[in-house]
Amino acid sequence: METPNRHAIEEKLQYEFACESLLNEALRHSSFVNEQADSSLRDNERLEFLGDAVLNLVIGHLLMRRYPELNEGDLSKLRANLVNESQLAKIARGMDLGVYIQLGKGEIQTNGRDKNSILADTLEALVAAIYLDGGFQVIFQFLESKFAPFLKQVRTSGRYHDYKSELQEFVQVQQQEMPNYEIIHEEGPDHDKTFRVQLEVCGLTTQGIGKSKKMAEQDAAGQALQILKKDL
Repeated sequence: METPNRHAIEEKLQYEFACESLLNEALRHSSFVNEQADSSLRDNERLEFLGDAVLNLVIGHLLMRRYPELNEGDLSKLRANLVNESQLAKIARGMDLGVYIQLGKGEIQTNGRDKNSILADTLEALVAAIYLDGGFQVIFQFLESKFAPFLKQVRTSGRYHDYKSELQEFVQVQQQEMPNYEIIHEEGPDHDKTFRVQLEVCGLTTQGIGKSKKMAEQDAAGQALQILKKDL
């Protein structure tokens, strides 16, 4: 069975499949399979399982190469900030992936093509499909390219540090109210947003900017910690 808009999705991926059935399977959501009479059709959940492992391996490799000074704990936190449903959905939207996913009627009616969970899961399935079809080096280069903007954002912010956790501990010791974070502005298209977050803590107000809500919150928390420790 030929993949709908095969050449269009391969152009978005910048990869041409040798095994078209892998591409078909990666784009086939369980809701679609459940509505078909063909019992031999397989949904993308097995590929999603493998894709998750491949993603964590490649991003872990990239982080270790870029940040040789970071310990295991910092690397794990940084990878968690990069490989999550929101981030994967953002990358998927950048490729208009939702257009090519085969969904059941119910998911189509509930705007399933723009659901973070479906987009992220399908991207993971595609990662596995490319890995199985082209090998590790091909998927490594693909993911390095897709995650480059996010890795760059981390690099420009300096050595990764969990400022939010440190600020919370600081506030608890000082017996003050917990920090309050609020998104006050966001701009840019869905696949490339920039967030501005305002933080209020210990009578102090700071604002942070980042390519994700978490990064903006970390930026605001880092600024607050610097001021509070100086005053202390």
